[in-house]
Amino acid sequence: MQLKYQARPKAILLLEDGKIFEGKAAGKIGTTTGEICFNTGMTGYQEIFTDPSYFGQIIVMNNVHVGNYGIEASEVESDSIKIAGMICKKFNDGFSRKRAQMSLQEYFEQNGTVAISDVDTRAIVRYIRDKGAMNCIISSETTDIEKLKAQLAKVPSMQGLELSSKVSTTKPYKLGNENATYKVAVMDYGVKKNILRLLVERDCQLEVFPMKTTAREVLASNPDGIMLGNGPGDPGVMRDEINEIKAMVNSGKPVFGICLGHQLLAESQGISTYKMHAGHRGINHPVKNLITGKCEITSQNHGFSVNAEEIRKNEALEITHINLNDQTIEGFRLKNKPVFSVQHHPEANPGPYDSRYLFDDFIANIKASKH
Repeated sequence: MQLKYQARPKAILLLEDGKIFEGKAAGKIGTTTGEICFNTGMTGYQEIFTDPSYFGQIIVMNNVHVGNYGIEASEVESDSIKIAGMICKKFNDGFSRKRAQMSLQEYFEQNGTVAISDVDTRAIVRYIRDKGAMNCIISSETTDIEKLKAQLAKVPSMQGLELSSKVSTTKPYKLGNENATYKVAVMDYGVKKNILRLLVERDCQLEVFPMKTTAREVLASNPDGIMLGNGPGDPGVMRDEINEIKAMVNSGKPVFGICLGHQLLAESQGISTYKMHAGHRGINHPVKNLITGKCEITSQNHGFSVNAEEIRKNEALEITHINLNDQTIEGFRLKNKPVFSVQHHPEANPGPYDSRYLFDDFIANIKASKH
């Protein structure tokens, strides 16, 4: 497709602490609010924008060019864009990939997504890295700073915010071959489609449950294993879900948790979680597997983490993975049950495939428990 360029109106990015960046409008003309965060990946913007774990967040893209390869319908992780807004340096109006069906501009307009371009994203990332995550507002319909400050002041903090109910399925549904070898129950806190795809590829029939489903209901479906999916928000306030996960673990069924599922599993075992300074988001984060001694490059998206000191003191748990950048906990397992979880995203859409073996480990636990 021929690349095209068009004049864009002025847009404003205002941070919670009063810092202002001026740029140009992209996507829908409008105003949006959310927690600002940054992604260090250089590709995979479509998968990032549709990841339910980003619900309520405005994302800064580190790559200079965003939108250059357009939008391809199959490369989504949910049914719609989930980010609250987007910040980038260069926003491409056109695209060069033959397989793409539309431009990012058209996609944002369809989904009502507000964005800002032509800002110094390196300066913004350095600012967030130093000051920490905070709420922000983007507007391409008003430049009245006092008006934007008043609107931003009403936005709740991500800490203490439950968001999974905004993105979880409302009804159970099934995926995969009904004659599959394994039957897996998936708790949908905002689960990515590729997690489901990789389980189906491993000969699993899935039953995906809404986040409010009780352990009794899940276990009544007689699954061979239970997947605790990813999702947005503060895990510490999800007390009902934490209690239900504790019951699932106590059932003896194999359990595998990813991201929010990892944090909720930790909470169910008495390990607290906390809000990180800036979080981990990208497809280039180094993680060490303490069991094998190997290092992996991982895909990540989280703003909360599990308490490292508490998990080291818990004799029933074993740390399996650590982050090599800051030594945060990236994985643990129960010593006396076929239960484990990781903070990073082994389904890796986008990202390298270094950690996909974890799905095979989950299947191995299911096989062992069936014999």
